[in-house]
Amino acid sequence: MKQPEIETEIPLIEEILGSWQTALMADYQGYKNHVYRMLHFCFALHECRGDEREKLIIAACFHDLGIWPEGSVDYLPPSMALAKNYLEKRGRVDWEQEVLLMIDMHHKLRPYTDPRFPLVEIFRQADLVDVSFGKIGKGIPKPFIEQVKAVFPNAGFHQRLRQLAWQHFKKNPFNPIPMMKW
Repeated sequence: MKQPEIETEIPLIEEILGSWQTALMADYQGYKNHVYRMLHFCFALHECRGDEREKLIIAACFHDLGIWPEGSVDYLPPSMALAKNYLEKRGRVDWEQEVLLMIDMHHKLRPYTDPRFPLVEIFRQADLVDVSFGKIGKGIPKPFIEQVKAVFPNAGFHQRLRQLAWQHFKKNPFNPIPMMKW
């Protein structure tokens, strides 16, 4: 597996997330670093060609973003709505199905197997690498995972997710992890 070069600034990420900095407040850096880590893991799992890179970047920026306007871990529908709105404004409606599937399926427990959309499974695996702090590596060399984590530190992102999950659980004990899919 070829390791990609670590990019410390990807203009499209900066553009999309920069417009959300006020809404994310103290969580901005942690979320942005999560997006960068995830994308680097996507790029390590799959050599992107053409529009694939841009689709992955857009999906990564929006995949958890619905947490903040909703203040909830039941964030997949709001995240998808934000991505859909972005794609429509950019004249990329033709990407909508694939980008929204990446967001909707990124916490799927089993592999996503529809051969029409291979980026969905790559995206799912990359998020799993990051959520597991690299313990589940999906074939990505450990030194690369550690290097990415060092360049883009957690900055409290996972702790914030735990806080939100606990708040959600107290209100919804019978649906504690609504973002998970089989």
